[in-house]
Amino acid sequence: MALQVTMGATMQCSFGLAPSSLVVLPLGRVLAGTGAASVMDHLPMVNIPPFGMCNCLGNPQVAAATAAAQGVLTPMPCVPATSAPWLPGAPTVQIGGAPALQDSSKLMCAWGGVIQIVAPAQATVMTP
Repeated sequence: MALQVTMGATMQCSFGLAPSSLVVLPLGRVLAGTGAASVMDHLPMVNIPPFGMCNCLGNPQVAAATAAAQGVLTPMPCVPATSAPWLPGAPTVQIGGAPALQDSSKLMCAWGGVIQIVAPAQATVMTP
């Protein structure tokens, strides 16, 4: 069974050199310890911060720097380019009218990277 992803979940891009933390805006959301995420939490620089440096030649900045360095791969600052929602979402759980984001979901970057959840940040709460 997949885990619910919440604010602060650790993400990694396949071409990023550092992990990043998911940002879930508190706009009429469900709390699961912290704000629960949906598949619509995919906006670059709003929900998806940079992953340090990018080393994908599909990124125009990396391609230009690599060409200038005469073919030596030259990482450049990561600026995520995501436009489609995370896939797949939870089939039976809705957060703010969209499928809940689960730890098995993936997000595609236009530069060629695949962003995945490394740690969902969901906390187990025990009630007496």
